[in-house]
Amino acid sequence: MIKGRAHKYGSNVDTDVIIPARYLNTTDAAELAKHCLEDLDPQFVSRAQAGDILVGEDNFGCGSSREHAPICIKAAGVSCVIAKSFARIFYRNSLNIGLPILECPEAVDGISNGDEVEVDLAGGRISNLSTGKSYSAKPFPDFMRQLIEVGGLVNYARARLQARR
Repeated sequence: MIKGRAHKYGSNVDTDVIIPARYLNTTDAAELAKHCLEDLDPQFVSRAQAGDILVGEDNFGCGSSREHAPICIKAAGVSCVIAKSFARIFYRNSLNIGLPILECPEAVDGISNGDEVEVDLAGGRISNLSTGKSYSAKPFPDFMRQLIEVGGLVNYARARLQARR
């Protein structure tokens, strides 16, 4: 179960806004996290708390294919991203690093900035604890939940290889 405060943004939040290109000279996740969303919301990092949830409208994560964007979001303490739709490469990169993302237009419409939100990845249930309303997203299959739980594709593959020995 994931639970956190919603930080809501609009459509077409691109990877250059998530982590500006001027910070791409490092792969240090902690350093990237210091600059998460700073051109869109300069106060985001100071307001965000571990477990918080990003909520976006359409086409979240559009732009370049850089993996820095989901790494930056996850390192900033965000536990989940909910949007009406995601750019395909951002979606894949997020799962590859173990950042759960859910498409659910109804939840996006029903969540306001600052709402307390709870997400059940196994059941695909998104609950807005501030309003008492719940929404259904497509649940993750078991292997995808395992991939997220171990921190991404590389860790998942390592664990599978270890299990076969």
